[in-house]
Amino acid sequence: MKIIKMEEFEDLIIEIRGQKVLLDSDVAKIYGVETKRVNEAVKNNPEKFPKGYIIELTEEEKKYVVENFDHLFQLKFSPYVPKAFTEKGLYMLATILKSKRATEATIAIIETFTKIRNLTRNIKALSTITDKQKQRELVKKSGEIISEIIDDELQTNETETTIELNFAVLKFKHTIKKKK
Repeated sequence: MKIIKMEEFEDLIIEIRGQKVLLDSDVAKIYGVETKRVNEAVKNNPEKFPKGYIIELTEEEKKYVVENFDHLFQLKFSPYVPKAFTEKGLYMLATILKSKRATEATIAIIETFTKIRNLTRNIKALSTITDKQKQRELVKKSGEIISEIIDDELQTNETETTIELNFAVLKFKHTIKKKK
């Protein structure tokens, strides 16, 4: 099974009302279904989409996205006002839709959030552990998680890729060495 990568749809993410979202038409493409199937899933399962899972755009917001995002030009001709899905809404939708692609998207979302939770735990632990060996082990594990989240298929030719993050309590640097 091919795991969907964030890079495949990150250019489709837009910001509406201060939240990162994907419009229903883009979600349909990602999940391999028609837009009307996405909206039917929402209509038939309203209890699964509480406040904060979906934003229904206003006519003004629709006009804004059509004017500012080239890939959404076709919305100009639609009589419908699109829905925008937050991360939580995307996950819930993927559990309802029955396409192979929706299943792959669900797995990608779960895997990414698991990695982020593990990274968060490691960073919290780093601020309290005084044993240098344990700190090095956590830094190494954290670096591996970061490289997986960013891109686990980094293309290098016997070179190094360095990822450096500066947190309030610590500076984190991880070098990835891969050969083609």
